[in-house]
Amino acid sequence: MKLIKIISLNLILFFTGLGFSESSKSTSDCPELLDHELRVLDSNKTENLCKYKDKVILAVNVASRCGFTYQYESLQALYKEYAEKDFVILGFPSRDFMFQEFSDEGDVKEFCSTNYGVSFPLFATSSVTGSKANSFYKQIFELSGSEPSWNFTKYLISKEGNLVNTFSSKVEPNSPEVIKNLELLL
Repeated sequence: MKLIKIISLNLILFFTGLGFSESSKSTSDCPELLDHELRVLDSNKTENLCKYKDKVILAVNVASRCGFTYQYESLQALYKEYAEKDFVILGFPSRDFMFQEFSDEGDVKEFCSTNYGVSFPLFATSSVTGSKANSFYKQIFELSGSEPSWNFTKYLISKEGNLVNTFSSKVEPNSPEVIKNLELLL
């Protein structure tokens, strides 16, 4: 009789969406800006950006063959310094600006790892401008009113999922301006 009650309770929890497994979690408490399912770089795996809710996020459209590619080094250093304080950098390789990203995602992944030791999350190569932009960047455009004008444009997002600030490619990731804004959100 006790076993039947446990099974019945588990079935009720499962069918009402109250189960405790990872797969039954709802994204209803996820900020709208983060509720996007995107493919991870060089894989078939997808992640919902809701995974990063309750973290300060610096979203960056990146490219491996750009004059600003050296910024990977300071992005990685920033990530290492603040990762334990609920901070994450999300990289979005893009070929939108003069095709300055490798066409093969395996090459992108290897380049970032080998040359800069990148350990922050990188997502599939996608467009970040115009009608072909990935869903996350389309929403950033809706909120900010502007698209990235070049590679390494940075978007700072609060733990609540609000777009707080935008930094151009020319603003270094470790600049006092970025650090000040980041620390205010942590």
